[in-house]
Amino acid sequence: FSDKIPFNLGRLPGDIAIQKENFSFYFPITTSILLSIVLSMLFYLFDKFFR
Repeated sequence: FSDKIPFNLGRLPGDIAIQKENFSFYFPITTSILLSIVLSMLFYLFDKFFR
């Protein structure tokens, strides 16, 4: 699925990725913040224009 996204969503600077031999941990903090901002703006605009 990630190869169909036109930019590196999920691989942004600030996303935490740790890989060891038997362990991998991934926490997309920057991606989460960016998606939160975009969704908040969309909901705000939707509320403003359709109220």
